[in-house]
Amino acid sequence: MTNEVIKLAVDYAKDNNIRHIVIASITGNSVPALVESFDGEVICVTHVNGYKVPGENEFPADLSQELTSKGVKFLTTTHVLSGAERGISSVFKGMYPVEIIAQTLRMLGAGTKVGVECAIMALDAGLVPFNTKILSLGGTGRGLDTAIVVTPGHAQKVFSTRIHKILIKPEL
Repeated sequence: MTNEVIKLAVDYAKDNNIRHIVIASITGNSVPALVESFDGEVICVTHVNGYKVPGENEFPADLSQELTSKGVKFLTTTHVLSGAERGISSVFKGMYPVEIIAQTLRMLGAGTKVGVECAIMALDAGLVPFNTKILSLGGTGRGLDTAIVVTPGHAQKVFSTRIHKILIKPEL
């Protein structure tokens, strides 16, 4: 499904003059195909360091260097829809507001949640322009299954984020 998502996203971007695509990636397997077919800005959002193993990043360093040399921008930072709040809820139990936003987005599929989250993170990092439609690609575990057209809002104004269109997502 990854290749289908990339093709739909790139075709939509070309037809609608969208210059920025955010792609979530754990291993980097999906990123080269996007880079080869899209001539705009590619922003790759990885898992945070320590997500799986404390102090380590899952994204291969050699691939990161190769893709950076091709113009890909990388963002590795705390996930805006979990982060510290997940640390609090794991200790004190319960559900907190940001986690409720994440769970609500998951009603449309994990890839939709990931796409929105990564778009917001990229905006907060200054990697995509403010008040501009972008494409954001996400998935559920392995590979891509979702592409959304979104105007992200900054995390401090998360509800200003607009999902304009869902190009593709898996049936739930």
